[in-house]
Amino acid sequence: MEKVCIVGLGYIGLPTAVILASKKYKVTGVDINIEIVKKINQGITHINEPKLNEKLLKVIKNSNLKARTKPIFSDVFVIAVPTPYIVGEDGIHFPDTSLVLNAVKSICPFLRKGNLIIIESTCPVGTTEEVSYYIEKNTNIDLKELFISYCPERVLPGNILKELIVNDRVIGGLTSQSSIKAENFYKTFCDGKLHLTNSRTAEMVKLTENAYRDTNIAFANEISMVCEKFDIDARKLIKLSNHHPRVNILNPGCGVGGHCIAIDPWFIASQAQDITPLIQTARRVNLNKTEWVKRQINYIIKRFKKENGYEPLVGCLGLTFKPDVEDLRESPALKIVEDLIDCKYKLTVAEPNIQTLKNIKIAHYKDVINKADLIFILVSHKEFKFLKSDNKNIYNFSN
Repeated sequence: MEKVCIVGLGYIGLPTAVILASKKYKVTGVDINIEIVKKINQGITHINEPKLNEKLLKVIKNSNLKARTKPIFSDVFVIAVPTPYIVGEDGIHFPDTSLVLNAVKSICPFLRKGNLIIIESTCPVGTTEEVSYYIEKNTNIDLKELFISYCPERVLPGNILKELIVNDRVIGGLTSQSSIKAENFYKTFCDGKLHLTNSRTAEMVKLTENAYRDTNIAFANEISMVCEKFDIDARKLIKLSNHHPRVNILNPGCGVGGHCIAIDPWFIASQAQDITPLIQTARRVNLNKTEWVKRQINYIIKRFKKENGYEPLVGCLGLTFKPDVEDLRESPALKIVEDLIDCKYKLTVAEPNIQTLKNIKIAHYKDVINKADLIFILVSHKEFKFLKSDNKNIYNFSN
């Protein structure tokens, strides 16, 4: 039975570990957070993903998965840690690959000839090569005797377990032999097509996919702000425009969130600032949309108070970065609510996917709808679908 060591037990690492363990691999999951390690070994997930907990419990009980704080000798090593960023003075977000390199550092004492090393973390172009240099410097193993590849995840929160299996994967090895070695590994649990290339192209593929989506969202968000200026219903306009056979405009929202679309385009721009005006502008348009929504909400609240003579109870529906998940990463809805809290408005907030949250009291959405004077839909959760924004006190800023 092949041994797999997965470093990073977050939104990608843990589901991947569970899938591999269910395929009879002997899996060691590694995370520096001791509380996460303890929970996983008890069969308890720390992330809310459908069916993950029941599948985790099964592979923990049959001992195919065990969590630790340090790696062990294995045949395959998968790096699935986050890639945070640092914001520069001009607003450019620069990738911080220190967690990736720390993960690589942690596995170096356990590497042996013939090992397969796969990076799944989102990375700027050239990271896989940087990893290989680090391994060469910090081990006595000839790089020709290791197989190093990059294979980015491309899954949707809320459907991760399925998409890790059915989605196509792009595999970029430092050598063709590395690509083939990684391909043979992914074949054991992926039903999607496996596309082989080099590491730089694979790194760029992940960034390009999300920069493309960000750009399309930016167009919709910009159109929605123009529509407001001319008193046009943006959603009706987009629906009519999409009747053109070669037009497919997305629905606007209150910004862009998540750890992929909101961040990955900056990774391209940070390495090519002088030739990425479109990517940078799209990012700024989507960031500005969140600020625009804040201004709209403030205006509506102040107008209500002026017309009615009292401070309204403001109801906000949704906090997560996308519908029907509990993921708050880079969420524009959360930023808007935090801004309203700072403004000292009377506020009631509903988020059906989260029970408790520090600094924000969460109410049941029916209570918010029944009690609030003004209702702002920030995320289009399924629970809110029945609400109609043609009601004069309901405003839909969700996608």
